Amino acid sequence: MRPILELDGLTKTYASGLQALKPTTLAIREGEIFALLGPNGAGKTTLIGLICGLLRPSGGVVRVAGLDIVEDYRRARSLIGLVPQELATEMFETPFAAMNFSRGLFGRPPDHALVERLLRELSLWDKRKDRIQTLSGGMKRRVMIAKALAHEPRLLFLDEPTAGVDVELRRDMWALVRRLRDTGVTVILTTHYIEEAEEMADRIGVIDKGRLILVEDKATLMRKLGSKQLTVQLQERLEAVPEALARWRLTLKDDGHALEYRFDTQAEENGIPALLRQLHELGIGLKDLATEQSSLEDIFVSLTRKAA
Repeated sequence: MRPILELDGLTKTYASGLQALKPTTLAIREGEIFALLGPNGAGKTTLIGLICGLLRPSGGVVRVAGLDIVEDYRRARSLIGLVPQELATEMFETPFAAMNFSRGLFGRPPDHALVERLLRELSLWDKRKDRIQTLSGGMKRRVMIAKALAHEPRLLFLDEPTAGVDVELRRDMWALVRRLRDTGVTVILTTHYIEEAEEMADRIGVIDKGRLILVEDKATLMRKLGSKQLTVQLQERLEAVPEALARWRLTLKDDGHALEYRFDTQAEENGIPALLRQLHELGIGLKDLATEQSSLEDIFVSLTRKAA
């Protein structure tokens, strides 16, 4: 099956000479949730602008369902829904009118049943006749999502969709994104919330300084690049890590009452049995042991540091 989105050598250089996006090749599968992570200024919004036809590429090609976004803009763009980072909608409109107007812009006939269903799913039905300017920030963001879905796109971009919204609303949006994926909509989101990508994404891309430095299935990424941390709680306080334990590169924690050991999950031997034997031989009493897996945030920080 052909990917819903294909980027082939896509680049963007501005007149100032700034290369905002280095040559990028990427294929997005239909029906997946793809999270694009990167620090501020990494090139996330530039990449979205190029895919959606808001910016003209300096080189390379964007194809949406096989359609070139430059040569066949109208048809390709009609397959894309975009929720921008900034709230941008007519404040004197109502949510109901805004959605119907958005459908019309893309040449879609009126469909009140669809509009009602989306408004209900986004908890906006009771607000359908209220002016958008009277809604809370979280409700306004829901209206933006509703407008982006009004013309039934196959590819939905969410640029920082939960920025500035409360935890409850964020989880509501996560649930909505999963339902969309289940109906075949492909979702690409940029986010500063690492837990958002960890919670929802099937695949993760990391972009830094205009270069896509990694694309990987989430589970594979965490398995390949993740590490585990063993924390050994001690019966008695240590002033320093004994020389005999130097090979494990331990860190003394909790004012000398704990030892921390980080190990590679992919290594053939993690060194833990030998460490525990050595602690016993040194007469260091143990109170408790606990292990913890690296988070996606740890991996992201590690990747961007390496790319610097």
